[in-house]
Amino acid sequence: MTNPLGLSTIPSVSSEGLVPVGKRTSLRSYLAALWNRRHFIIAESRAKMSSSTRKNLLGYGWLFLNPLLSVLAFWFIFGFILQSSRGIDNFIGYLVIGVFFFQYTGKSMTGGTNSIRSGASMIKGFQFPRAALPISTVVRNFLDFIPSVVVMIILISVIQPAEVITWRVLLIIPIIALQTIFNVGLACLLARLGHKIPDLSNFMSIISRFWLYGSGVFFSIEDRLGDHPLILAAMQFNPMHSYLTLTRNALLYGVDSPIWMWAMGTVWAFGLLIAGFLFFWRGEESYGRL
Repeated sequence: MTNPLGLSTIPSVSSEGLVPVGKRTSLRSYLAALWNRRHFIIAESRAKMSSSTRKNLLGYGWLFLNPLLSVLAFWFIFGFILQSSRGIDNFIGYLVIGVFFFQYTGKSMTGGTNSIRSGASMIKGFQFPRAALPISTVVRNFLDFIPSVVVMIILISVIQPAEVITWRVLLIIPIIALQTIFNVGLACLLARLGHKIPDLSNFMSIISRFWLYGSGVFFSIEDRLGDHPLILAAMQFNPMHSYLTLTRNALLYGVDSPIWMWAMGTVWAFGLLIAGFLFFWRGEESYGRL
């Protein structure tokens, strides 16, 4: 459009503050945008949780039945047949805590790996911090996990030999918080790797199985590996072993955990959160190319 003098009258728009779609912003701006979309993350997590349960006849009942059936299977194989329960006080409670807490991280691991590819339609249709996708996976698993923790505490209090719950049950709150922070870092790390390596999702079940055996879910690594100090030290460095031991000491045995174990769980949680989130953020520009 021109005026009688032939000059353009189209208003100009300043490009200051604008960035190309999909371009990685500064870390500060990225964190601010992620915080502004916290309600979207929670709503999206609840929507996925509801849609997954509606497909089953028992609905939310599978949140409890799945780990309980896993406990039964592991008890039969490791407790009854292989007798790995020897030397472990209250093996059922030991197993319940191990299965419930490990599945929380295991689901976050597999969900985080597939989060970018499963959210491809959202990435192509909307502009938002892509870290919302792996974080949403962890939030959904967290919402599934909390009711399971209540069931777990009831089971430990009822199943013989019933344990007397002490004030240390409150320590479950910081333990779950540390494990959730760890899960977020793990999900972000694997989300970028899963985007770059599509076949990685096929290896997750194998990796998860090795991790399961190395975390002392259904046997005591201290009793089994006492003659192999190097292997024992490596397995004790495993973050899941720390979280399981902290939980068992607080809920099952009512004893204080050593300070070094709390320190290890904290370093793992925040260390992986920082490393995993920064690793994911640096790949922000590539996630739209699916």
